[in-house]
Amino acid sequence: MNNTFNVPRGTSDILPDAVPLWEALEFLARKICKSYGYREIRTPVYEDVNLFKRSLGATTDVVNKQLLELASAKEDEGYALRPEGTASVMRSYIENSFDKKERLSKFFYIGPMFRGERPQKGRLRQFHQIGVEAISVDEASPFLDAETIALAMHLLREFGVKDPQLKINSLGSKEDKARISDWLRGEFAKHKDKLCVDCRERFERNVFRVLDCKNESCRKVVASVVKDLPLSVPSQEYFSKVQAALTSIKIPFEVSPHLVRGLDYYTHTVFEITAAGRLGSQDAVGAGGRYSTLAFELGGAENIRGIGFALGIERILLALGEAPIELARVDVFIMAMKEEYQPLIFLVLQLLRKAGISADMGFVCGSMKSQMGRADKAGARFALIVGEDEVKNNSIAVKDMQNSTQETVALADIVEHLGKVLSS
Repeated sequence: MNNTFNVPRGTSDILPDAVPLWEALEFLARKICKSYGYREIRTPVYEDVNLFKRSLGATTDVVNKQLLELASAKEDEGYALRPEGTASVMRSYIENSFDKKERLSKFFYIGPMFRGERPQKGRLRQFHQIGVEAISVDEASPFLDAETIALAMHLLREFGVKDPQLKINSLGSKEDKARISDWLRGEFAKHKDKLCVDCRERFERNVFRVLDCKNESCRKVVASVVKDLPLSVPSQEYFSKVQAALTSIKIPFEVSPHLVRGLDYYTHTVFEITAAGRLGSQDAVGAGGRYSTLAFELGGAENIRGIGFALGIERILLALGEAPIELARVDVFIMAMKEEYQPLIFLVLQLLRKAGISADMGFVCGSMKSQMGRADKAGARFALIVGEDEVKNNSIAVKDMQNSTQETVALADIVEHLGKVLSS
């Protein structure tokens, strides 16, 4: 009998060597989002299942095929792990009456999401996102759309993603979407026999999803039918202002009339950002768009509007390939040459940490070679060595791991000495 356990299918461990890179991305995300006026929000990882069914749309693949529902002891309760962040943020916005307190609320979030899809490279059942939502109680602004897109591009460039490619489109207003849906259904009906099995289902449930099908036969049908979506004049004017705003701040983009998002709540501006790397055909690292009816569908006021995006952390890391960020490790590694010197280095370790110097120690004595190997593996800038001479002279040997130089410093001065060297 095999008594070992493996990580659940569709999930992955984030091992200690990888965590510093995740921390670096999260640190940058928080710093940049705050510079744009966003505040962090942390919502539960599970919500009432009807929140997602109502917000995402009962006809979407996420609800029909990918929602991970939780078992409950009470028949009148039903919960699901969150498949995305927007619905939870909007639920919190309405529940906490932000619309009564401020005209524009800007939130960002970082955390895990869950979908029961078939696991594949860069697409896991538990995945992590960095996302933002800008929610207002006045009319939608094309400049807010442009700023939101600019923030997504700013984040990806700071993370080190090379040459991210931006595609944008407009789905028009709620009325436009209803009219365009009827038009698309009428046009695709002429070619229904050429559509894949999934798109024949989408034809009835959510015809917009046919536009972004990756099946070659479906792509040919879409290319022959849809050159541009027939938007109303006000929607065309709004989209033109978004494009002009992006152009004014020198953000290159491609207008893609076949770009749609898989969630029902999107209206007007939608966008997707792709990146070269090890992502294969599924090369998107982030996407988002505007939503005008979501708050009302969840019980909020009809005049609440929003726009947001989510970036996939795992997909960003795949696009990066190798970490472009210098990973933070300990500044100092302390080692004792004899077991009897362990109490001394343990005290020094705590003094360094209290002074804000990151430090670790060799908890098991060994040869100089083995302990220097541990210091190197820890990424330490300095190795502190306590041997017989150092104990006699109340001093510590300080080895610079970068240039292999060594000096002796009085034990009483070690904290001040390292503080000055590290700050310089």
